Amino acid sequence: MTNTIDQFCITGVPAFADNYLWVMHDRATKRAIVVDPGDATPVIAFLTAHQLTLDAILVTHHHGDHVGGIGTLLDFLPNARDLPVYGPASENIPHRTHALREGDAIAALGTHFKVWDVPGHTAGHIAYHHPALNLLFSGDTIFAAGCGRLLGGTAADLNASLARIAALPAETQIYCTHEYTLSNLRFALHVEPNSPALVARAAAEQAKRARNEPTVPTTVGIERATNPFLRLDSPAILKSIDCYDPRALSGENAANSSPALVFGTLRKMKDEFK
Repeated sequence: MTNTIDQFCITGVPAFADNYLWVMHDRATKRAIVVDPGDATPVIAFLTAHQLTLDAILVTHHHGDHVGGIGTLLDFLPNARDLPVYGPASENIPHRTHALREGDAIAALGTHFKVWDVPGHTAGHIAYHHPALNLLFSGDTIFAAGCGRLLGGTAADLNASLARIAALPAETQIYCTHEYTLSNLRFALHVEPNSPALVARAAAEQAKRARNEPTVPTTVGIERATNPFLRLDSPAILKSIDCYDPRALSGENAANSSPALVFGTLRKMKDEFK
């Protein structure tokens, strides 16, 4: 799967059972960047097949399926000594040369990405936003019809990070890193069963997978309409949360109805969903 935006091509290179390692390259210069190279082998194969020269490695967080291939990839590259490896400042990223924080910007492929702090999945998770190209490399913060598990950050963190993403223009493309869409949609339909948008999306995404096509990237507009973690004001979703744990929506003190508690309860429901 390859998307073309202006002079750039963005390809999701499959890895492991369900990861996508994003390679973005300039068609004219044949220069490339790779995002979250958890496995070097498919990245090397892709770069070689397309005669691309790697300019930078961008990392969103420290989990092994996002950083595990960096060392091998650097060993393969003739320009490894000069290759920048970008990653979050507050996480342990192997071979990182540039530690990034909210508000930083990086230059790669003759263009610029803005760095966002988007904690929640992990405490130090970052994303790479390109406003002019309307794209976001989001790591594991948001998925198509879902979001990452809480593996170091808090529910309040992740809820705020998702709200920030949801505020982007509807056409913004979200390049998330796992093929979790059908599982996420089953849960979304469980908590919002009568949503025409969800029913239509589920059918469309099932058809893609039947053709062995990826379901990502997605867009902010699609996620606003169908991602339950962006739809905490939906009466159907609130009813589902209330049925699961009434304390999330009403209780003896104001904290019991806080957005973080509602979000955290929905995330717990997803964790337990079969």
